[in-house]
Amino acid sequence: RCQRWVENCRRADLEDKTPDQLNKHYRLCAKHFETSMICKSSPYRTVLRDNAVPTIFDLTSHLNNPHSRHRKRIKELSEDEIRTLKQQKIEAFEREQATRELNESNEQNTVSEGGEEQEEEAVPLTLEERENKDYLKSLFEILILMGKQNIPLDGHNDELPEGIFTSDNFQALLEYRINAGDEILRKRFEMTAVNLEYCPKTQQKQMLEICENCIREETLREVRDSHFFSIVTDEVVDIAGEEHLPVLVRFVDDSHNLREEFIGFLPYEADPEILAVKFHTTVTEKWGLNMEYCRGQAYIVSSGFASKMKIVATRLLEKYPQAVYTLCSSCALNVWLAKSVPVVGVSVALGTIEEVCCLFNQSPQLLVELDNTISVLFQNNEEKGNELKEILRSQWTGRHDTFEVLVDLMQALVLCLDAVGNDSSVRWSNFIAGRAFVLSSALTDFDFIVTIVILKNVLSFTRAFGKNLQGQTSDVFFAASSLTAVLHSLNEVMENIEVYHEFWFEEATNLAAKLDVQIKLPGKFRRAQQGNSEITSENYYKEILSVPTVEHIIQELKDIFSEQHLKALKCLSLVPSVMGQLKFNTSEEHHADMYKNDLPNPDTLSAELHCWRIKWKHRGKDIELPTTIYDSLHLPDIRFFPNVYALLKVLCILPVMKVENEKYEIGRKRLKAYLKNTLTEQRSSNLALLNINFDTKHDLDLMVDTYIKLYP
Repeated sequence: RCQRWVENCRRADLEDKTPDQLNKHYRLCAKHFETSMICKSSPYRTVLRDNAVPTIFDLTSHLNNPHSRHRKRIKELSEDEIRTLKQQKIEAFEREQATRELNESNEQNTVSEGGEEQEEEAVPLTLEERENKDYLKSLFEILILMGKQNIPLDGHNDELPEGIFTSDNFQALLEYRINAGDEILRKRFEMTAVNLEYCPKTQQKQMLEICENCIREETLREVRDSHFFSIVTDEVVDIAGEEHLPVLVRFVDDSHNLREEFIGFLPYEADPEILAVKFHTTVTEKWGLNMEYCRGQAYIVSSGFASKMKIVATRLLEKYPQAVYTLCSSCALNVWLAKSVPVVGVSVALGTIEEVCCLFNQSPQLLVELDNTISVLFQNNEEKGNELKEILRSQWTGRHDTFEVLVDLMQALVLCLDAVGNDSSVRWSNFIAGRAFVLSSALTDFDFIVTIVILKNVLSFTRAFGKNLQGQTSDVFFAASSLTAVLHSLNEVMENIEVYHEFWFEEATNLAAKLDVQIKLPGKFRRAQQGNSEITSENYYKEILSVPTVEHIIQELKDIFSEQHLKALKCLSLVPSVMGQLKFNTSEEHHADMYKNDLPNPDTLSAELHCWRIKWKHRGKDIELPTTIYDSLHLPDIRFFPNVYALLKVLCILPVMKVENEKYEIGRKRLKAYLKNTLTEQRSSNLALLNINFDTKHDLDLMVDTYIKLYP
C-alpha cells in the first residue's frame, strides 16, 4: 500500500524508502483522499480506512502559480537511472559487509595468536566411548517409548515358581530391539546369560530420573523466559502406594497463550510445616524456578487435606507476598468450600457422593436403570426429570449446584440402588449388587441426609458468586465487587442461626420421611453418651454441623479473597469490554500499585492507561471491544502499551482466571487421563511425566551426556 501511495504522489525519490521511514517522517494531506476513504474527520484528527489510497492530485496547478517557479523541482528519474542507483547501493552495501567480515576475521586471528580465549578442540571419542554412548542412547529411547506409551516397567506381577526367570517390560523391549537388528545392543549382550537382567533396576531408575528432569526442563525453560508464573496443585494421588501432590505451572508463552502444564509430583507429607519446606525446596532448588516471579498459588484438595495446604499457602505468602492465594478456575467455588469444611460428617458425605457417582459411571446399564426410576418419579414433571437425566451424564459432582442436584436425586438414587442391591436375578454382577447395597445404606443414613441439606442451604449464598468467578472476564470483575454482599448475607445467617437451622432441619426431616429414614442421633454419639444425653437431634446438628460450617465458609471466603486478590481482580477493568461496561470511567492506577515493580515503565503508567482508554473510547464503529485477556494480548498493537501488556500477562496467570483456549489446558486433562488409565501399583512419577508431556521435545544426546557425567 505504501508503494501505491508513493506512485500516486509521483515521488520517485521516495521509492527506496521503507514503510517505517515513510510512516515516521512523511505526511500526506487529507485533501488527497476521497470522502469514502475517510472513517472519521474532525479539526483535530482524520482517521482513514485500512484500504485508503490517495487519488486526488492537481498536477497542473503549479503552471498557473507564479511562485512555484522558485521551488526546487524534483527530477523525474527514468527506469534505467533508478536501476543504476539501486545497483550502486547494493554494491556499496556488499563492500561494507566484506570489510566488516575482514575486520572480524583479523580480530579472531589476533586473539588466537595471543593465546587468549582460544577454544579447545573437541577431543575425539574413542571407539569404546562412542559405542557406550550409542548403547546408552538405545536404552534412553526404550525408556522414553515406555513413558510416552504408558508401559509399566514391571512385567508379570504374578508370583512365579523359584528358578523361573521372566523378563520385565523394559528387558522385553530391549530383547525385541536386539532381535530387530540393533547391533550396538547385540554386541553388548551377546555373551550375557539369558536369565540375567540386562539393565539393573538401579540403572533404570537413574536413567528415568534424567529423562524426567530433561523433559521437565524444556517446560521450565519456557516458564523462565516468560518470567511470571503461578503454581497450582491438584488432589493428592496414590503413586505406587505413596501419596503424591501433582504440581502444575501456569504461564504465558511467547505466542501470548496462557498455558497450564504439568511439571511433576511432590511426595506428600502429613506434617504441613515439613510439606511447606519441601514444596519450596523442590520448586526453587530442584526445579530451578524463582519464586520471586510467582504471582499466584492455588490448591485443589481432597476433603481433609484443605487445612494442611492452607498452611503451605500461608508459608509461601510470608516469603513471597505477591504469590496471591486464589481459587483455581477448574474447581467450582462451592465444591472447593465443601471440601475445606473441617467437619468429619462433611468429609464422609463427600466421599459417599463420589462413590455413588463412580458406580453409576462404571455401568451404563445402571445409568439406564436410574433413568427409568427418574421417569417414574417425575412422570408429572417430565421437564424436571429430563433435566436431571441430562445432568447425570455430566460431571455433576463438580457443579456449583451439586448439593441441590443431589437433594433432587436422592429418592431416585435410593430406589434404584435398592432395586439393584436386592435383585435376586443374575442381571447384575455381585460387585455392582454389593456396592449398590452398601451405598444405599449410606444414603439412607440420617447423618448423610442432614449434612447434604445443610450444605445445600449454606452454599446457596455463594452459588451465584462462584458461578460468576468461572464466567466471562466481566463476570469475574463484577464478582469481586459482590463479595461484600455475600459475606453480609452469611453473617446475617450466623447471627440468626437458630432460625435458619430450624428451617434446614425441617427440610432434612421431610426428606428423611420421604425415604422412610428414622430421625436419630449418630450411633457413635449415642454410644459415647451411654444414653445420658438429653440433647435433641436438631440441637446436636446445629452445634456439630450448621454453626461450624457457616463460620468456616465465612472465614474461608475472607482468606481466599484477600485484599491483594481483590485488587488484582479489580485490575481486570483493563480489558476493553469491561472498560466499556464501566463507560470508560476506570481507575486501574490505584489497584495496579501491587504490580508496580513488574512494569517496564511504571512512571508512565498513568499516561499509558489514559491512552489505552482513549484508544477504545474513540474506536471506529466497526471495531468490537476485546472481551478477554486472551483477546487483548493478541491485539496487533499491544506492544505499544508495554505497561498494559505486562499487567495483562500477570493477571492472565492468576489461577482464578480460566484458560480461554482449551488446547492449552491439556496438562490437567492428561494428568486425569493418566491417573484414570493406570493402575495404582503401576504408576510411576517418572513415567507419568513422560506420558503426560509426550509431545515435549527431548534431546537424547543431552540425556546421555548427563548420565555419563553423573554416573561415570
